[in-house]
Amino acid sequence: MEKNSKKSAVSRRAFLGTTAAAAAGLTIVPSHVVGGLGHKAPSDKLNIVGVGVGGMGFANLKNLESENIVGLCDVDWGYTAGNGVFDRYPNAKKYKDWRRMFDEMGDDFDAVVVATADHTHAIIASHAITMGKHVYVQKPLTHSVYESRLLTKLADKYKVATSMGNQGSSGEGVNLTTEWIANGEIGEVTKVEAFTDRPIWPQGLNTPENGDWVPETLDWDLFTGPAEMKPFNHIYHPWNWRGWWDYGTGALGDMACHILHPVFVGLQLGYPTKAQASSTLLLEECAPNAQSVKLTYPKRRAKGPWKVDLPEVDVHWYDGGIKWDLPEGWPAGKNPNDSGGGVIFHGTKDKLICGCYGVNPWLLSGREPNAPKFRRRVETSHEMDWVRACKESAGDRVPTASDFSEAGPFNEMVVMGVLAVRLQALNKALEWDGENMEFTNLKDDETIRTVIKDGFEIHDGHPTFKKTWTDPVSAKEFAAELVKHTYRKPWSLPNMP
Repeated sequence: MEKNSKKSAVSRRAFLGTTAAAAAGLTIVPSHVVGGLGHKAPSDKLNIVGVGVGGMGFANLKNLESENIVGLCDVDWGYTAGNGVFDRYPNAKKYKDWRRMFDEMGDDFDAVVVATADHTHAIIASHAITMGKHVYVQKPLTHSVYESRLLTKLADKYKVATSMGNQGSSGEGVNLTTEWIANGEIGEVTKVEAFTDRPIWPQGLNTPENGDWVPETLDWDLFTGPAEMKPFNHIYHPWNWRGWWDYGTGALGDMACHILHPVFVGLQLGYPTKAQASSTLLLEECAPNAQSVKLTYPKRRAKGPWKVDLPEVDVHWYDGGIKWDLPEGWPAGKNPNDSGGGVIFHGTKDKLICGCYGVNPWLLSGREPNAPKFRRRVETSHEMDWVRACKESAGDRVPTASDFSEAGPFNEMVVMGVLAVRLQALNKALEWDGENMEFTNLKDDETIRTVIKDGFEIHDGHPTFKKTWTDPVSAKEFAAELVKHTYRKPWSLPNMP
């Protein structure tokens, strides 16, 4: 492949969207040593850049220090500098705009760690992939179903090494849970229940009526990125963006990528056929305090060493303090919350329980399974296993434990739960066509509206609510926007392969 081929070149104009950049007419070209075009020897070091290095991104980079950290990008240099990341990597070039970093350093790095707010994961990762760069993206992989499908297909097209940052996928708990289910240790599974103790950030909040002064260290326009521009408020940043629909995906998006991974893998799930949800008061812009979601998956044909049938299964999710009921025979005093959540697989022969990240699996009967071990064991860290994959040639590469070929469809499961929550006012099970990414039982005349603010007041000692609602909108159009977001100009995604 030529360095300046139309397929691989990404115009600076497309990235920067400015008149000056358009006049420059420059192109970003892929490095000639990345996995899509060759490979590195295991002894060679990768050149890695980080986008979003104020929180988990810094934690990821610390686990990658056997390689070269050559670039750091974050929209808030004040918050980022406070954690010491700039001091730890003094030789790395520093940026606020990832597009400019990609433009100026396109030939100088091999791989990208993306740990920004959820709503910008896809746009950063997708453009990196089209440059031939390997990508590690924090969970949730993306903000929408369409974005997940896009990253899945782009990764396959460009043959880069990928991983989502759900580190439990590299752990022994997920391996054992999957192997026990595959060996038929608990029989057929028709129901799964999972919960998390999140949120631990503010949710269920009315939208701020006034903006705050933007900190001098923060570029709010870059933080907003493809989302609708709103006045800055300290209630959004730092970190608390998780509870706001424009930027995050609430407790479900944050934790389901950790908790439901053994469910997705162990039961060989694909696209759900139905989704429904309920919650505490659902507001237009902020995720509710607590949610309950049910996703229904059709009967599947077992692949690989599975010795058990895979019938239709309902997967239930709870957060905000709601847990599944303890089954008969539960050990008295045993807390089902293990490391931030828990899962219970209801089998026809037994029940399998594990914690968040799939940790510490056990059977309710007390029996100790002795199932064949067929899953690859990751001997290094989750991040370093990705490095290993980056250095292997595409034709011989062993995928990571959360390669986008799996993480993409799995993340669709996660954000499908968010869709169900936001469409709950339709008061029906939503029928889903996974291949075409659309609901099939929404009628042309159906409308939906959401509470803008709750209007809570106390009058003469009595609590009252004077809710302000959005105008009714087409349910079909609202759902389509949730599936595939309309990006604010000039931000845009690459085309779907």
